Amino acid sequence: MKKILFFDVDGTLYNSEKILPTSAKEALFEARRKGYELAIATGRAPFMIQSLLEELDINTYITFNGQYVVYKGEVVYTNGIKKDELAEIIAFGEARNEPVVFLDDKQMIASVGNDNKVAESLNTLKYPYPKLDSSYYMQNNVYQTLIFMEEKDELLYREAFPNVQFVRWHRYSCDILPKGGSKAAGIEKVLERMGLTLEDAIAFGDGINDIEMLQAVGTSIAMGNGHERVKAVATHVADHVDEDGIAKIMRQLNII
Repeated sequence: MKKILFFDVDGTLYNSEKILPTSAKEALFEARRKGYELAIATGRAPFMIQSLLEELDINTYITFNGQYVVYKGEVVYTNGIKKDELAEIIAFGEARNEPVVFLDDKQMIASVGNDNKVAESLNTLKYPYPKLDSSYYMQNNVYQTLIFMEEKDELLYREAFPNVQFVRWHRYSCDILPKGGSKAAGIEKVLERMGLTLEDAIAFGDGINDIEMLQAVGTSIAMGNGHERVKAVATHVADHVDEDGIAKIMRQLNII
């Protein structure tokens, strides 16, 4: 039976230095030689993973946690929050000095300049401070918005905006997703195109935004460096990403 492997990027393929270990790259190529399809499933934007896609020769990917899905180079699904609802969230944040960053498939745009929370969060992705345009979302398709606030204030947003999800990826930042939006929903779009079921999919992840994906697929792997909530839902737990976790678990599961 044909199978497909979905890999998260940060903390799963990329190690703590934001580098793809040679062992992981070789393991993915070996899996492809054995007949597995390879795909990326990330919270990142398409433009942020171009070098990785080229290095691994992958043209199927789920980005923005399921909001922008590409199968064999073709965009097959997009989603986003309605502009009026996004405007309300932005206004709520502005009143609290909590800025946002907009993302489409090609670039990242900040609502304010020189914000320390924005700078620190994006620095963990090795990404520079974005250009500024506070009204960017009004004239452009925005597939994901980041809100920069602390975890202690998350409940205020959840209560004020029950129709969206706030998925934390940094101590200062959350992805804002439509209700029901997830990597799992994106995976289903890919599997539909391939004529496969969720049982035919194997997924690897480490973060909170990987939970739905790992719960949905037939075989799920949480990285040893992953969040405890992620490990709790996975069928297998790998070693730390910095300790060749991907290659080791792929051998253990007889994928390679």
